[in-house]
Amino acid sequence: MKNILKSLTLVLVVLLGSCSSQQSLQEYYVDNKENPNFISLDIPASILNMDEADLTKTQKEAVASLKKFNLLAFKKTETNAADYKLEKTKVKQILKDDGFVELMKINSQYGKGVVKYLGDENAIDEVIIYGDSKEKGFALVRVLGKDMNPAHIVQLMQAIQKSDYKGEGLGEIGKFLKG
Repeated sequence: MKNILKSLTLVLVVLLGSCSSQQSLQEYYVDNKENPNFISLDIPASILNMDEADLTKTQKEAVASLKKFNLLAFKKTETNAADYKLEKTKVKQILKDDGFVELMKINSQYGKGVVKYLGDENAIDEVIIYGDSKEKGFALVRVLGKDMNPAHIVQLMQAIQKSDYKGEGLGEIGKFLKG
């Protein structure tokens, strides 16, 4: 009976949510920043410690286009499984918005995910990385920048690999993302 009520509540929330105006991803971050089920972190791009790395000109441009990262992760436990389902449904609904352009899908041993962006393909201002795992929960990363280019995202990943960044400053969310 309890599971039926939880399921009905989930359906009701989704239906009511679809009738009202769509919540933005930024509003979702703000609304859940203090929620105890979530781990939240705002990270300046400078934390990546890229100044000393031996980067190509394109990689330097990619790094220069970054401003900051917003990380929000729902840490699933035995006691919050219903909340996990509800929050995962909300996020997926937000990411279905026509403004988000899918860049790639992720399917790995750790879970499934997607990389999307907002903006013009030659001047991206926000990249969204979403991934979920039935066991651990889900994570959302907003990569904020100015005039980022899809090709720069690949360059950025290569630049991070060249840097000395080992996850410093990520605290609890770093442990969540690692395993």
